[in-house]
Formats: sequence, C-alpha cells, structure tokens
Amino acid sequence: MTNALFDALLARLQDTDATVRRIAVLDLADLDGEAHVPLLIQALDDPEASVRAEAARALEAFESPASVQNLARLLSDTDEEVRAAAAQSLSELKQPASAAYLVPYIGGSESFVRAAALRGVRELRVAASLAPALDALGDADPLVRREAVAVLGYLKHPEALPALTRILADDASFEVRRAAAGALGYADGAQVGPALLAALKDGAWQVREEAATTLGKLRLAHTPGALVAALDDPFWQVRLRAARSLGRLRSHDALPGLMAALEHTISNLRKEAALALGEIGAPAALGALQAAANDPDPEVRKSVRLAIGQIGAAA
Repeated sequence: MTNALFDALLARLQDTDATVRRIAVLDLADLDGEAHVPLLIQALDDPEASVRAEAARALEAFESPASVQNLARLLSDTDEEVRAAAAQSLSELKQPASAAYLVPYIGGSESFVRAAALRGVRELRVAASLAPALDALGDADPLVRREAVAVLGYLKHPEALPALTRILADDASFEVRRAAAGALGYADGAQVGPALLAALKDGAWQVREEAATTLGKLRLAHTPGALVAALDDPFWQVRLRAARSLGRLRSHDALPGLMAALEHTISNLRKEAALALGEIGAPAALGALQAAANDPDPEVRKSVRLAIGQIGAAA
C-alpha cells in the first residue's frame, strides 16, 4: 500500500461522518496484503458500533496475534452486533497458535464470551483447551455447555468420554444432550454404546435422532435391535437416521421395518429406507423395492433403482 493511499484511508477513518468511516473499512477489507491490518484494528475502537462491527468482520480474513487479541476483547463490547461480528470472525480461526489468546476467555465472567471463546478454539484442536472445556461442562448457561461439548468432540480425547456420557444422560438441555450424542462418534463403542442406546429413548426426538446416527457410525454389533425399534419412533426424523444406520450395519433384522418405510408419507424417509435396503443387499427386499419403483418422488425412484441394482450385483 502506497503512502498516499494509506494517508487517504487514514483520513477517511478519522472523518466526522460515521458512514464515511464505515465505507473506508469496507475499502480496506478489499485490499490485498496485510499492510492495512493495523488500520482495521484501529477501527475496532471507533465510537460508532457499525464501524467496529465492519472492522471485526473484515479481520476474519487476517489472522494474526494482534487481530485475534483485539477481536477477543471485542467479545465484551457494549453493542450486540459488534460482539456477534467478533465471535463470528474468531470462529473462523485456522492457526492452532491462535488458541493461546482465546483459552483465557473460556473462564470469562460473561456467558457470551465463554461460549464464543470455546467456539473459537473448537476446530483448532489444541490440548490446552481440554481442561477448560471439561470445566465448562458445569456452566450454568446451556449454550456454553454445548460449545464445550463441541470442543471435546473435536479433541477426541479419551479423558472426556466419562463426562460426555454423563452429559448425554443427565443434562437439562436437550440441545446439550444432542451435542453429546454427536460428540461421542469418535469413541470406542464398548465404552459409550450403553449411553447411546439409552439415548434412543430420550424424551427429546432431537437427541434420539443424533444417537441413532452415532450408533451407525460406531457400527456396534449389538445395536441393530434398538435401531430396528427406532424405525417405529413417533418422529420420522429419528426413523430416517435409524434407517441410515441400519443400512450401514447391514442388518437383516431391519428388513420388515425398512420395507414398511417405503410407504411412509415423508419422501426423505422412503429414500433412506430404499438406500438402506440396497446396502443390506437382501433379495427378500426386491418385491417391496419393485413396488416402489413408481414412487411420485424422483429422488426416491432413483434410490430404489440403485438399491435394486445393488441387490442384483450382490446376488
């Protein structure tokens, strides 16, 4: 960036009109290179919230110790839009070294700050976030607990398994329990299988749906019976995930339930049932699949054709 351009942008950032300053930030965000990043950081202290928010959004593309530290302090900004913009930019961090500037905020006094810090370190997968995330499972705010569960799911650390299974069974928030069911997908099935099977009977269908999905990922030999029962769940979303998992498990016990699902009113469930029958590859399903070949939904018809082809190839 030339000195003349720098001086011109600096002058606009100091203009008395907030609109001029905000447009200057937008122009800065379009520049190549990182020489202008100090100006964006300077704009984070603008008296106008819209300018601070725009600068916070622009810094998403320029990850550095200075940008991370300054975005982190904006998590406590007085303006909601500014806080949200800073949190969003921090959630896009890619460099593990950046976690060092966020981990201290996991213990902050404001729940928004704690949740945003956890979200920011989640995909960085740094060991330093393990202990704070485990502590955050006891937070009073369910949003913080849910973000802590996500961090632990990304870390895939065996030490977190007892806490995650406890959260799955006992947390008061179904969103947190749902997150725990998904986070356990990295585990040794023998350790978490009982907790996931119990979650198939959770009072919230969202938790049952996630548990059915994770059980399929873990491919536990003793789970098909519970998943077959889930094909009769009152919520079609749970039935769909159970069908998908039963296909992965190639469970012949699921054939009657899956064939019945080919006639369900929800086309997405009919499609998943057809795909699952194809994965199982049992000739006994051919009659039901052929009867579904003229389904009114083209995606279902396509899945039925694929399933018939798979069964034929297996035979």
